[in-house]
Amino acid sequence: MGLNLLRERYRVDLLELQATCEANYARLMRLLPAMRQEEGVRRIAITSEQHSMGMLALNVLENCPYTSTIEVSQEHNLSWMPVPTLEVRVYHDARMAEVISAQSARRFRSIYPYPNAAMHQPDEKTQLNVFLGEWLSHCLECGHEPEPVLVGSR
Repeated sequence: MGLNLLRERYRVDLLELQATCEANYARLMRLLPAMRQEEGVRRIAITSEQHSMGMLALNVLENCPYTSTIEVSQEHNLSWMPVPTLEVRVYHDARMAEVISAQSARRFRSIYPYPNAAMHQPDEKTQLNVFLGEWLSHCLECGHEPEPVLVGSR
């Protein structure tokens, strides 16, 4: 009886990835219902137990007839903490949203051999889309419009 040293090859679960991208589309449409009509940034303050967790910035970069491109980033004033930034392509006809860029990496493959030079995980694309979903869900649960600063006369 020999020891099998070959690991089973990772396979993309296309149904899971499609469901994740469809759920992310629904979340983004709740946060940015007018993304197709308006370009610009929407900032949503995120709090947890009365503590500020920074702002989620949703920046509509581009609108085309069937797609929008959005930059999703976290804004905070913690200089020691890296700021996550994702670029998301929103496919309105298919009702799906997919991460196309994270930090400086672009156009993710469905599967990566491991190890690889960039140290991507075999399921990097799926992980990024799941992360986007968790991030947007947290924002929907804990986010609110920042209160406007009122300037009064003295």
